[in-house]
Amino acid sequence: MKTWAYIDHFQGEPVPASWEALGVAKTFGEVTAVILGAGLDALAQIALEYGADSVLVADDPALADYRAEAFAATLTALITDSAPQAIFLPTTTRTREVAAMSAFDLASGVLVDVTALEAQDETILATRPVYEGKLFEKVTCSARPQFITLRARAFPKPARQAGRSGAITKAAAQAESKTSVEGFTPAETNVNLADAGVVVSGGRGVANDPAKGFGLIGDLAKTIGGAVGASRAAVDANYIPYAHQVGQTGKVVSPDLYVAVGISGAVQHLVGMRSSKVVVAVNKDAEAPIFTQARYGVVADLFTFLPILNAAFKKKLGK
Repeated sequence: MKTWAYIDHFQGEPVPASWEALGVAKTFGEVTAVILGAGLDALAQIALEYGADSVLVADDPALADYRAEAFAATLTALITDSAPQAIFLPTTTRTREVAAMSAFDLASGVLVDVTALEAQDETILATRPVYEGKLFEKVTCSARPQFITLRARAFPKPARQAGRSGAITKAAAQAESKTSVEGFTPAETNVNLADAGVVVSGGRGVANDPAKGFGLIGDLAKTIGGAVGASRAAVDANYIPYAHQVGQTGKVVSPDLYVAVGISGAVQHLVGMRSSKVVVAVNKDAEAPIFTQARYGVVADLFTFLPILNAAFKKKLGK
């Protein structure tokens, strides 16, 4: 099967889940990494080191800033020329947009937020969560090419082989677009929930002293190398910016460890963290629904318990 892996990036900085998509694509045969943007020589080499058999690059100053029309048109043109049977993409806001637009142009379809895959001859059977993650459905795409976006951290990341080489082919960009980027300002830095292996989230339980509560949560996250998340209730109460929100209207995360602190466990929040490998819940309400999702539960006041837990981790980790 002729497969492509779309490497999503922001100004040359790759989305880590792109390498997971590359690894998945390689299990179906030889894989070409596809990269759109400007100044991509270094990123193309990294794609080879992560296992791409070849790299197809549309490197043009007109693609320096992401614009959906230009990126989708370029991807459609490349697919039309080379006819891959499947294109694997990490699930991000950009790739959802590009995949949908390109699939529309090619009269195909998109399988989104996929968590497992099986090969059936030349067709791919994909598993994805539905009904807020309570059920899983298996779906296929009857048209070609098959666009498949993969949930971050649902698949293993391939090992990087420094110095690995391969063919890098330059392709033309389709840069015409009705929009232009006049400038941008990052809303917040150092918030990368989707790719985090550890997430420590806070909820309404910090209400008595939000600044102190999220301070303790941040301290614990720093100690164990995690990112700080939050429930919608905490975000709506302005305890913490929206960039940290986990749930149906926030980020979907799949960390190895998810620590829910002062979070009751509303279904909208569970949608965003249900696929976490290990869940630890800290809540002073023993009847909180979050405990039904947790492997380990601690019934305690977070303001008393978190300093003790953080001190124990620091001792264990030698910090």
